[in-house]
Amino acid sequence: MKILLVEDDRTIASGLEYSLNQEDYETVLCHNVASAKEVIHKKIDEIDLCIFDLSLPDGSGYDLCELVKKQQDIPVIFLTAVDDEVNVVMGLDMGADDYITKPFRIRELISRIKSVLRRYHRQSPSKNMIGIQNVQINISEGKVYKDDKELLLTALEYRLFLIFANHIGQVLTRDQLLDRIWDVGGDFVNDNTLTVYIKRLREKLEDDPQNPTLIKTIRGLGYKVGD
Repeated sequence: MKILLVEDDRTIASGLEYSLNQEDYETVLCHNVASAKEVIHKKIDEIDLCIFDLSLPDGSGYDLCELVKKQQDIPVIFLTAVDDEVNVVMGLDMGADDYITKPFRIRELISRIKSVLRRYHRQSPSKNMIGIQNVQINISEGKVYKDDKELLLTALEYRLFLIFANHIGQVLTRDQLLDRIWDVGGDFVNDNTLTVYIKRLREKLEDDPQNPTLIKTIRGLGYKVGD
């Protein structure tokens, strides 16, 4: 498993590279945007996951994320020293799969890496079926099952849940959700309507709708399905 690591702080980079190697990950280490772009252009097919520092001396991790996502569907994790909603949401909007705020424990980063890789591998075997906990979506049939029993969802409930299912483990803001379901099938969806439909989905999907484990609220950011 090969990881592209881009971090300009050489002390942090050296420590991360050592820790990742100890976990049997092969690393390609870069300290700036320019050298990372060379790797992306020449060797992106060899990379399984990217870890980008947001603040780099000659650019931003955002630029690298955008470049990677245009070429390959591989996961990207951001390292950021600024834990604020603007930076996090911007990164997620650009396709990042997760972020971790400095300072962090290396075990936490390793856990995030494994979680993101599991999500990608879990979705790859069959494009027609998506499984989340005890819920399965049969995309070809447009049906949702819980414990092998079909659930009756409205068209908009199904579309909303499918959006979550296609972004397992990724935080989606309310604006992102509204943008994706707006003007589909002629339904009028505003912020209040979205709240209602998420509540209805939880009532149908969750074992305990008052304590949801499937569609989780990420305070200050939005919602997330999956690990």
